[in-house]
Amino acid sequence: MNKKTKYLVQSGVIAAIYVVLAQVFGFMGFGPIQFRIAEALTVLPFFTPAAIPGVFIGCLLANILYGGVLLDVVFGSLTTLLAAYLSYRLRKNKWMVTVPPILLNAAIIPFVLKYGYGVPDGIPFMMGTIFLGQFIVVGIIGMVLLHALLPIKDRIFQ
Repeated sequence: MNKKTKYLVQSGVIAAIYVVLAQVFGFMGFGPIQFRIAEALTVLPFFTPAAIPGVFIGCLLANILYGGVLLDVVFGSLTTLLAAYLSYRLRKNKWMVTVPPILLNAAIIPFVLKYGYGVPDGIPFMMGTIFLGQFIVVGIIGMVLLHALLPIKDRIFQ
């Protein structure tokens, strides 16, 4: 398989896994207190740049399929894209890979919830709850995933 095809396949598989995880665990992945399990995949740019469009497209599709408002579809997905890109840039230090998704989601998503969905909670409160959810999903579950994939990375992300 040539390099371009491999890149597209990896991106597509990552996007599909993101969508499935977001749908299966959708009951806890949306709202001011959220644990979007699919966000654990935002550590995958550590292994391959194909994860950047993969998690972006997965997030975009999940937001559309879940019936997200336009503000969420656009800014929620772009937040994931930027986080994935920055995680890729920080890949030399595996512990830093989790920082962009945690901080960017905590900083941006509360505004999406407030102005897109009309959530009445205060922005600082939602920043805290989104930070906590992202810390658990990306900082803990994502790092477990990253460490689980390390021994087999060459077979999966050639």
